[in-house]
Amino acid sequence: MKEPAVSADPTQVLAFETDCHIFDGCGFPAPGLHSFLFEPLWGHQDDAVYFNKTMLLALLGSIIIIGFFWAAFRKPKVVPGKLQMVAEAGYDFIRRGVVYETIGKKEGEKYVPLVVSLFFFIWMMNLWSIIPIAQFPVTSIISYPLVLALIVYILWVSLTFKRHGFVGAFKNFTGYDKSLGAVLPLSMTIEFFSNLLVRPFTHAVRLFANMFAGHTLLLLFTIASWYLLNGIGIAYAGVSFIMVIVMTAFELFVQALQAYVFVLLTCSFIQGALAEHH
Repeated sequence: MKEPAVSADPTQVLAFETDCHIFDGCGFPAPGLHSFLFEPLWGHQDDAVYFNKTMLLALLGSIIIIGFFWAAFRKPKVVPGKLQMVAEAGYDFIRRGVVYETIGKKEGEKYVPLVVSLFFFIWMMNLWSIIPIAQFPVTSIISYPLVLALIVYILWVSLTFKRHGFVGAFKNFTGYDKSLGAVLPLSMTIEFFSNLLVRPFTHAVRLFANMFAGHTLLLLFTIASWYLLNGIGIAYAGVSFIMVIVMTAFELFVQALQAYVFVLLTCSFIQGALAEHH
């Protein structure tokens, strides 16, 4: 009888015996939290500073995005080449379709670089999930969406105080409306906690949860395709492999969508900070 398929070392991703299949007496190596943990490439897990796979992917992703736009715009032409055309289309889509539509052209122009950077960075971090060898979405680690959401949160709060002052910002955060009468204190309390505590949390978790769930499903069907390659299980392995293809295509859509939703909410927060309170 073989040992259970899951490795004793919880930090191994896709840790299963390569010769383990159904009917061999070994358990199904189901993906779990261990699939999102990596041994440090440099340093040790207990050290204050170490470097692992997700950090490497985040660094490489940043270099790729910067390199792409630098190559596209270092020598801009009136009649753009293919690379410049693609970069301009992506930049213009976010500028006009997200920033201008949400904040407005006059107020929003100064925030275009930030929003474009956030969109392409998040999209690249998501895309790692389906890129061979990497095969892991960086944003499925909660710390990365949290930091991005924190950047947006700090910008939103500081803009609100800058535009409206302390009293105006307080009204903005609490949804102050004296016409509510007796329920005003309760309404203000709910709005205060919703805006200052729940909003940044959900901004980060929405991105994290979608990428975490998507990667888990991809792992599930990928591992199942291999595990079922034995006897009559081969027929089911084929179905599982088809699901891998379907889920990969679906993930491509979700990866772009989640990057879009994140920056759309970012612009919504900025617009709320700049809008006059009535």
